[in-house]
Amino acid sequence: VGLGGTFSEVALKFCLPPPSVEAVQPGPPVAPYSLPKEEVKWPPALQPPVVLGPPAPNPSLLGPTPGNPAGFGELLPEVLPSLQPGPLAAGLSSTGEQQLLPDLLISPHMLPLTDLEIKFQYRGRPPRALTISNPQGCRLFYSQLEATQEQVELFGPVSLEQVRFPSPEDIPSDKQRFYTNQLLDVLDRGLILQLQGQDLYAIRLCQCKVFWSGPCASAHSSHPNPIQREVKTKLFSLERFLNELILFQKGQTNTPPPFEIFFCFGEEWPDRKPREKKLITVQVVPVAARLLLEMFSGELSWSADSIRLQISNPDLKDHMVEQFKELHHIWLSQQQLQPVAQAPPGAGLSASQGAWPMHPAGMQQ
Repeated sequence: VGLGGTFSEVALKFCLPPPSVEAVQPGPPVAPYSLPKEEVKWPPALQPPVVLGPPAPNPSLLGPTPGNPAGFGELLPEVLPSLQPGPLAAGLSSTGEQQLLPDLLISPHMLPLTDLEIKFQYRGRPPRALTISNPQGCRLFYSQLEATQEQVELFGPVSLEQVRFPSPEDIPSDKQRFYTNQLLDVLDRGLILQLQGQDLYAIRLCQCKVFWSGPCASAHSSHPNPIQREVKTKLFSLERFLNELILFQKGQTNTPPPFEIFFCFGEEWPDRKPREKKLITVQVVPVAARLLLEMFSGELSWSADSIRLQISNPDLKDHMVEQFKELHHIWLSQQQLQPVAQAPPGAGLSASQGAWPMHPAGMQQ
């Protein structure tokens, strides 16, 4: 993970849910280097926010942020003094253990503000995770076509991190692999995750429909929440997260602020079907938000001295057990150095049977 940068470089994790068979409608082939005039809507319009909060900025889409890009870095020094380290951090002594306190209290720029954690998940398969640190953001896609400067309207700026979906070839089920490929085949243009100022946005370019859930989603989160095509959608706000984190730490809210974002490709989400049953899901996590929550809940600030282990003082029998453990270790080492001869009948268990004779002589009270 990179350090420093704008808060707009915060890291996010994704989950990609699967699509419904009915939703996959193969269309006529489109020339890879041409785009019909009626489809060009550049730059996309900013979708109105669906939650209450401070008004969202309205910068230009898919381009370098004008002026000083350190929007998050400027916000943190104002907010961090309002937060206090977790209870474990408060219990640290003033000696070398203070080094365990996150450097963020002194140097907020140490946060990996440009980092987004992305986790791809195909149903029933191990997730594929990676972290990107591009201050502009990234494009999630599945195609053999490379983004070029001449095709910005097709694939977005080349300055974005180009993140390709994992291959579905290791999916054992033929039927699942078939439907997964149906969705990946319409992900050529991809989904853009753009870091801008103090916020994270999504812009859907691909033909595959994308549904999502996250901190800035509609309050009616139990209903499917689609991302409209070529419409800029706000996913995460650092300022809102920090304000809610302060309220949580002061006990004014019962739950910590959310920061994880989930995407489901080709299937409706959220719905009654669990994410694990979706064909393609992606989880995005802003790394800085996760670190801030862990830091101020005390999960990062702890030492061995803050854990009081309850162990009795050893007595004579405990010392004898320790001696037996040492002898057992020596015996095992010898068995590994020299081959074990065939044990005669009645000679007891062999080393291959995992037995080691221990006689309790002398252990009577």
